Amino acid sequence: MTPELVRSILLVFVASIIGSFGAVFLKKGSALLNGSLLGFLNSSLILGVALYLGSSVLYAFGIKGGQLSVLYPMVSLGYIWTLLWSRLFFKEPFTQQKITGLALILLGVVFVGLGSS
Repeated sequence: MTPELVRSILLVFVASIIGSFGAVFLKKGSALLNGSLLGFLNSSLILGVALYLGSSVLYAFGIKGGQLSVLYPMVSLGYIWTLLWSRLFFKEPFTQQKITGLALILLGVVFVGLGSS
């Protein structure tokens, strides 16, 4: 594995974490929406959008040094982080269906990664 590929994998991995925090702040900010256009100018929504934008920038730099077909599925790891943050910050339950979905996501990412050889 080349240093450039390792860098790309790390950038995409970090982007998935940052993007998942974007979802958390969008959720927090959505609770403050009051039906007016100015309701969108709350700090949580703005931070959520900024985190999504930041994760997209990291993702763009990440895919530069690797195979898109291998790196793009790593973005789905954001679903795993989001599930964890949802439990931690919003007390959402872990259900059997969510755990099964997580296992399938991880399995898919592993298989796609193995297919890069």
